[in-house]
Amino acid sequence: MRILIAPDKFKGTLSGSEAAAAMAEGALRVYPDAVVTAVPIADGGEGTVEAAVAAGFEEHFSSVVGPILQPAGAVWAFAEKSRTAVIESAQASGTLLCPATVENALRAHSYGTGQLVAAALDAGAREIIIGLGGSAMTDAGTGALRALGLKLLDAAGNLVPLGGGSLIDVVAVDATGLDPRLATVKIRLALDVDNPLYGYNGAAHIFAAQKGADADAIELLDAGLRNYSSVVREATGVDPDVPGAGAAGGFPASFLAFAQATTERGFDLVAGLVGLDAQLEHSDLVITGEGSMDAQSLSGKGPIGVADAAHAKGIPVVVVAGRISVTPEQLAAHGVVAAVSLLELAGSVEAATAEAALHLTRATSEALNGF
Repeated sequence: MRILIAPDKFKGTLSGSEAAAAMAEGALRVYPDAVVTAVPIADGGEGTVEAAVAAGFEEHFSSVVGPILQPAGAVWAFAEKSRTAVIESAQASGTLLCPATVENALRAHSYGTGQLVAAALDAGAREIIIGLGGSAMTDAGTGALRALGLKLLDAAGNLVPLGGGSLIDVVAVDATGLDPRLATVKIRLALDVDNPLYGYNGAAHIFAAQKGADADAIELLDAGLRNYSSVVREATGVDPDVPGAGAAGGFPASFLAFAQATTERGFDLVAGLVGLDAQLEHSDLVITGEGSMDAQSLSGKGPIGVADAAHAKGIPVVVVAGRISVTPEQLAAHGVVAAVSLLELAGSVEAATAEAALHLTRATSEALNGF
């Protein structure tokens, strides 16, 4: 029996690697002679760097400016052979670094993520993967490019302050000081949403409230994104308002306009990064999971992506998740033959999260015994 274990993180309790270790223990209790391979995955947001490191990338650490100008430390990954760097907006510009208040929602920026891009360029990266998700800002990626030399100017010719709340004042962009390496390095933006940059389905209206914005702040941020898009379109001829441009506070917009950037479905990008297809070729059973297996999971999140890839090869899939709110029939459509939640075993959310690894090991064993 060859078992591939490929979970996403159990948000707030276990990282992808920790979840994989707990699942492996549970699998070996049922199949003690099995050959178990752990490949943590992600959908392109938080956990992408961890997945890269688990796949053999070298871990790096950089000090950066956080989303409200406080110092922060960020982990990123680099593969010397391919010259590929993997970074996450959440590491340098994430919500965990910035209390969700109205003031912070307006002034939060992505400058630190730009510093990570610079660190990757300094390391000799020819390709940079940026995982987008868990961001604190709604600044259209302007902070990141300002760290790389872009200037945003107001009507008086002065630099506008960092943050999404200032985008409404931008009348011109000056790209003459932009790092020239951006013209040659390939930047791949990993997305798990397809929202546009602005409008009622855009970055501000859909995501800014969870970053602390009230109704007035959301309108200001949306107007700023709309204004910045217009300025960029006039200056470059590039329309940054494309599907997915609303990810991470509109982060893709600036990179689509001023760098050699493309957007990609996050799970597909990470699957290629960790060699998921090659791992599946040598697997008889796949175990995957995440903190909450819900309707959103079915729209292409990591574990369902794993299940679909395995199902296409005729490999049975077992799901173990913190909470499961979809039906067995829905999971079966993706090749899932058994599913168990930690909540079922623990009896309460508090108990399940307090000893998540213990319950995950037990749930994995139970799931394997059940099919």
